[in-house]
Amino acid sequence: MIEHLTIPRGSFELAADLHRPDDDAPPRAVVLSTPGSSVKEQIGANYASRLAARGITALVFDPGHQGRSGGEPRDLEDPYRRGEDISYAIDALAAMPGVDPERIGVLGICAGGGYAVHTARTDHRIKAVGTVVPGNMGTSFRSFQPDGPARALEEMAAARTEENRAGRMTRVPWIPDTLEEAEAAGITDIDTLQAVTFYRTERGRSEHSPNRRLARSDSLLLGYDAFHLVDQLLTQPLQVVLAGRRGNTGSYEAGMRLWELAPNPVDLMVIDGAGHYEMYDEPRYVDPAVERLAAFFSTHL
Repeated sequence: MIEHLTIPRGSFELAADLHRPDDDAPPRAVVLSTPGSSVKEQIGANYASRLAARGITALVFDPGHQGRSGGEPRDLEDPYRRGEDISYAIDALAAMPGVDPERIGVLGICAGGGYAVHTARTDHRIKAVGTVVPGNMGTSFRSFQPDGPARALEEMAAARTEENRAGRMTRVPWIPDTLEEAEAAGITDIDTLQAVTFYRTERGRSEHSPNRRLARSDSLLLGYDAFHLVDQLLTQPLQVVLAGRRGNTGSYEAGMRLWELAPNPVDLMVIDGAGHYEMYDEPRYVDPAVERLAAFFSTHL
């Protein structure tokens, strides 16, 4: 059963879906933190519906400034606000009938994995942390800069000054809008092509996910470290699920780094043959991951 709801978040609201199991399910619940650019009907729903089928209430939401959630400017990817979104979702979940506020966990996927970890360090209402192909957006964005992050920040500062003079804000695509566009750009790596196939074709496309990021988000991402102080503050039990086929997303390396840093790692699962984006919706990979996650949350919530 899916219940559509809104979550107060300061001056605006987050759009959310609550996936509930049968009425006699234990009062445990999990908040899902989704990948960058995705909305709740995509990857989050794939995992939330499966968790609910296994007796775990799951809440998935559109990040602030994105999807059907409120917040201006639109298409902002602020890693700090993404983390605070999770805490607002916990506020709402903890007040719901049938949920024990002492039995709430978080599940983060891709960039959402990094956001989930970063939030759980300091929001200890989160009692267990699960991640699937977790990414550290700061590490990723710093690695993208051919002349280094400091030079990139100088260029971004100049670009923002020009935006203010022109009275407009620039939006950039997360990935090519089509496979033909990717081909024309000379992109051949399997991960980027699989990202396009998921997000920009009927396989996973959503009208509420426009594949655009506010350019001024990038300076925030460059200065971000999802795993800062994890070794000191992330005391909760941790589950890490990784795709066995390494690619250009860096999620395998980020997940292993997280595993090494965490004070209380409980279970590490590497799914042989899976690529990063295949962990979004391919049942042969998602189903075993959810089985393991459900067992983890059932034990630790």
